Amino acid sequence: MRVSGISACMENNESTTEASGWGLPPLKEIERLGDRLVTFYSRFRSFLRTKTRDTSAYGLAYLSGLLRMEGNRNMAEISRQAAISPQNVQHFISNSPWSRSALIQAVQQEISRQPEFQAGAVLVLDESAEQKSGGHSAGAARQHNGRLGKVEMSQVGVFLSLVTSQVNSWIDGELYLHAKWFTPEYADRRKQVELPETRTFQTKPQQGWDMIQRAVANGVPFVAVAMDDLYGRSSDLRWQLDQAGIEYYGDVPSNTVVYLDKPEIVPILTKQGKPSKRVRREAKQRFEVRHLLSHAGLERAVITLRPNERGLLRAEFARCRVWTVYKNTPRQEWLLIRRDGNRVTYVLSNAPTDTSLEQMAWRKSHRYFIERSNQDAKSELGWDEFQAIKYQAWEHQLALTILASWFVTETRLDWMRRFTQDPALLAKYEVEVLPLLSVSNVRELLRAAMPLPQLSPQGATDLVIKHLSNRTRSRKSRLRTRLKSPEI
Repeated sequence: MRVSGISACMENNESTTEASGWGLPPLKEIERLGDRLVTFYSRFRSFLRTKTRDTSAYGLAYLSGLLRMEGNRNMAEISRQAAISPQNVQHFISNSPWSRSALIQAVQQEISRQPEFQAGAVLVLDESAEQKSGGHSAGAARQHNGRLGKVEMSQVGVFLSLVTSQVNSWIDGELYLHAKWFTPEYADRRKQVELPETRTFQTKPQQGWDMIQRAVANGVPFVAVAMDDLYGRSSDLRWQLDQAGIEYYGDVPSNTVVYLDKPEIVPILTKQGKPSKRVRREAKQRFEVRHLLSHAGLERAVITLRPNERGLLRAEFARCRVWTVYKNTPRQEWLLIRRDGNRVTYVLSNAPTDTSLEQMAWRKSHRYFIERSNQDAKSELGWDEFQAIKYQAWEHQLALTILASWFVTETRLDWMRRFTQDPALLAKYEVEVLPLLSVSNVRELLRAAMPLPQLSPQGATDLVIKHLSNRTRSRKSRLRTRLKSPEI
């Protein structure tokens, strides 16, 4: 027994040493991860209360469910895991008037004080679509679904993420409502989802600009904004960013027209020989950006961006100054081109003229990380498992998902500050960089510190009875409706 005890002690010491080498905290701190979540939530608790009720306990239960559950993170399952009335959770998410905007603002203001974001963080603007089986949910419509690459019945969100080379996190979002949602034909649907009367149609770039303005107002630190071609091709959005002094990197389609010499804007004459409102652009060197890929005047370099699973990610970059036209006014921008094998990306940027190609390449390439943010929100925080009809439910789910994401990000940042990885592991594994703790890693540690309740035989029996009872009520309701319907 003594030998066995010594062996167990040695194994524990070896495990602790190995864990610290990977930058993990001591076991005692991992065991208190549940307390950390409660303390974290206490900083935001007041934003989940209403004037008449303290509903903040539901917020902690819901946040805990998003972080600890591995699937079926919908209102019914979260309420069951937390042993809370499903009706109360439903009301908290769909009907309770607590402000999602106030909660997100509080998260952004806390982020603004984090030292890791003070130098080099980039805001990334993108959208993400969820396929829907019907058009009952707020915003659901037949529209382009980027995940599927085609038009389908979908619900689309526009999201803003704050990223560095170490962490990435959603910090804001807006539900996109197709123009048809504001037509008279959709009046009943607007009423069903309780869409606020103050809500008006906005394009996705307009929603993105609103979110960027909110981030600036809340003091979120960033050096640039990166965005895909849906937003990058918006001349209005690029102009607004430029006028606000915000550096941007906007992907554009390959057929985007630019000029290597300043175009002259010439009014088209009417039949009477008078200048009309219509104009033509005259320039000697007019190009679609794809035709500049091999142009001799481009500055070129192969730049190492970041490590990936196959080693170090390198890409070819090229750039030149070009002219574009905004509302009949010529303006200069950078054309930045990135080539990865057969894939070519074209980018317009207002970076200062003395910006190095390496810096432009690095900032543009942050757009990769919002794909990671979107994936984490869906697979790790249950975004794609959410089911609700009302507009406010989407808003509240977004706020709580952002809060969950910030808990994981803040925990990772704190541990990275206090617990460093052992450089000897680089030589041991013969690699140039070690992986950082992921969202999945933190969630796994949290589940160990706060185990989900196991379903007892009696609990399972009660659940089955409730399920059968609900099915019976549904059948009775359908039969009653059928009997009331007039015969054809």
